[in-house]
Amino acid sequence: MAKRSTLFIKIVEGKNLPIKDITGSSDPYCIVKIDNEAIIRTATIWKTLSPFWGEEYTVHLPPYFRTVSFYVLDEDSLSRDDVIGKVSITKEVLTAKPQGVDGWMSLTEIDPDEEVQGEIHLQISVLGDGDIPRKLCCQVLEARDLAKKDRNGASDPFVRVRYNGKTYESTVVKKSCYPRWNESFEFELDETLADTGLLSVEVWDWDLVSRNDFLGKVLFNINKLQSAQQEEGWFRLGPDKSKHSEYEGTLGSLRLQLRLRDEVVLPSSHYKPVTELLSQSVGSQLNGNWPDFIMLIDETTTAESRQEVANNLVKLFLGQGLVKEFLDVLFKLELEKTTEPNTLFRSNSLASKSMESFLKVAGMQYLHRLLGPIINRIFEEKKYVELDPSKVELKEAGCAGLHRQQTESDIIQQSSSLLQSYLSELLTSILQSASYCPLLICQVFHQLYLRVQECFPDPEYRKVKFIAVTSFLCLRFISPAIMSPKLFHLREKHADARTSRTLLLLAKAVQTIGNMDTLACCSKEPWMVCLQSAIQQGITQLKDFITKLVNCHEPEDLELQTRMSLQCGTMEKEGFLFLHRTKDKCMPMTSPFKKYYVTLSKDTLSYSRTQHSKKSLFISLPKIRAVEKVEEKCFGSANVMQIISSEDSGQQETLYLDCKSVNELNHWLSALRKACSHNTNTMSCYHPGIYKADRWSCCHQKEKSDPGCDKTRHGVTLQEWYDPLDPDLEAQLIYQHLCSVQHAMRDKYYKLREQQGVQEADSVRDQKKVDGLSKLFSILQDLHDAHAAVEEEERSKNKNLFLELQT
Repeated sequence: MAKRSTLFIKIVEGKNLPIKDITGSSDPYCIVKIDNEAIIRTATIWKTLSPFWGEEYTVHLPPYFRTVSFYVLDEDSLSRDDVIGKVSITKEVLTAKPQGVDGWMSLTEIDPDEEVQGEIHLQISVLGDGDIPRKLCCQVLEARDLAKKDRNGASDPFVRVRYNGKTYESTVVKKSCYPRWNESFEFELDETLADTGLLSVEVWDWDLVSRNDFLGKVLFNINKLQSAQQEEGWFRLGPDKSKHSEYEGTLGSLRLQLRLRDEVVLPSSHYKPVTELLSQSVGSQLNGNWPDFIMLIDETTTAESRQEVANNLVKLFLGQGLVKEFLDVLFKLELEKTTEPNTLFRSNSLASKSMESFLKVAGMQYLHRLLGPIINRIFEEKKYVELDPSKVELKEAGCAGLHRQQTESDIIQQSSSLLQSYLSELLTSILQSASYCPLLICQVFHQLYLRVQECFPDPEYRKVKFIAVTSFLCLRFISPAIMSPKLFHLREKHADARTSRTLLLLAKAVQTIGNMDTLACCSKEPWMVCLQSAIQQGITQLKDFITKLVNCHEPEDLELQTRMSLQCGTMEKEGFLFLHRTKDKCMPMTSPFKKYYVTLSKDTLSYSRTQHSKKSLFISLPKIRAVEKVEEKCFGSANVMQIISSEDSGQQETLYLDCKSVNELNHWLSALRKACSHNTNTMSCYHPGIYKADRWSCCHQKEKSDPGCDKTRHGVTLQEWYDPLDPDLEAQLIYQHLCSVQHAMRDKYYKLREQQGVQEADSVRDQKKVDGLSKLFSILQDLHDAHAAVEEEERSKNKNLFLELQT
């Protein structure tokens, strides 16, 4: 049984942000933190107070996380970035709204006394009995993951213990966020304060010149403590006070969409009945079982949940090897409802959403190979391109020669030539891509082509079968990727305003070619007429491509089939990183990192000096014990991670990887953590620092073999398009959806029962529907009982644990 939480995050936009630059604007971006750990950084949107991001993320979290926070900052190239404000949302708020949170949220000022993190290890006991005056003893052992308050990337923490007007202070531990004190403080216990007495343990960062910085505190009720006599453990540090900010409402707002989903995935055997029922429903033409189950899901799924249901169904059927049959059922359902060919697959139906999801899961590698070169060219050239006379800016275009300013017609003519060049290169790539398009995509488009041809056989509709393919391939896959390459992982950052306009115009041209109607486009936007001949030629080329594509469904040789096979479900990630591998005792004083090309495959992490050279160095994934971040002060970079592995000799080895950004860091962390999720010999604690000058930089322990001073974080991962398929998880999510629409399905069931006695002609088919629904309700009840048994077992374990602690 697996238990985890999944958080869906969409950072939509901001508005009314304050001015931070002398230009009268700001350059805002967002940092997302889970319990003070940065996991996401959005792109910077330049020169605006109302930025639009539209970035979506899915984060897998351990069930014990507490808060998700969104920090808005203004990027500065010459100085430290300015902090604008933040929005924090607790897990309790998200849990209370299972349908999700969607709306504008005001940014609040960041109060240093509330920006606390970390835990402190304490042992508190009441000593003495009888006639001897009792004493309160507080033993301060250590702390971990404290906030970094100094410029050197650390803090100089000390502890202040208060009780009944008396205060003690510990020694100061210099340059450490993982200090160890091992100091004890005793107080005379005041019996008169039994009900109201509080013991306060505060952690501060010592500063020589300025005011000490608050790092957090813990409060203990002495009355409860006297009952237990002793309390020991790790205690989370809390804020000093929660004061109302005078800036609330004046720092602008963020529009966010968040939804938390807790998942308890049962063993595979529990999901076998529902998976078999779904499989039978798409293979019904072969085995004669209930054919209307998918139609029932389509009819009862709301618009809000349709995309998620489509994602889950596509992944489940991919895992079962039946995605082609599933999409074929949806094609037939959509065609049965369509009378006007011009509206075919243009709505957000389950068929359209499922096909969109299928292309993203099965075709992302294909898309990267297809669009990568042209997208990179446009980003690198940064040419000014504009066809609309009302939007031409002469200042942006610059001079044509040494002293001659370009005219509007010059700019439009130059832009037309550039766009035709980009379009020609893209169309050539599309034509050539028929040879490497995944086999499964070719087979699905072949089915779609034939189904539409059967439904609209008349000569006047001869274009419809081509448009059906392009409505998915061009309008829902290629064009969106051109307009927003970052959202399709084609670029790390969003395009600037000039490049965005070029990409938009190119996407418009591709959409026009996909619609196969040049006249309609030119009538709506007359300034596109200069591309008419290129678009007309593109339509001819696209028809040739589709003809090749739909005839690639039966490759003659095994080599071609292998080359075109679907590669989703295989964990692969690669790219250049700076690496340092250490087995020795000391870290060199100079920068130890060297550039390598790193490849993560199913079983190994390998790296070599160039992309195409032989991989000479390997780490076997089962030998990896931890994948964690490294403190910024160690290498002067906040984006360094470490991979701790064990060799056959038992010796421990650490590989350090320096990433370009927080996003690249977290993508590699997520990929490696998921690849090692089934490792058995994992570490529960680690050192976030480095071993240098005969001690650990994080906690100052002197032995290299000393236990780690911080907890490992195996559970925090980002969902990626290349993640392996998880059939049990998808079955669980479909079960949850079926439970949510069970009332609507029962209404259908009762109506069918009523109709059985009235419409005798369809009695056989109706009886199949009734039997199928009865079977479905039985399966859902069995799964509900299995989950209830798991919850009862969990409650029993927690109760027994509580009783043991009480004893």
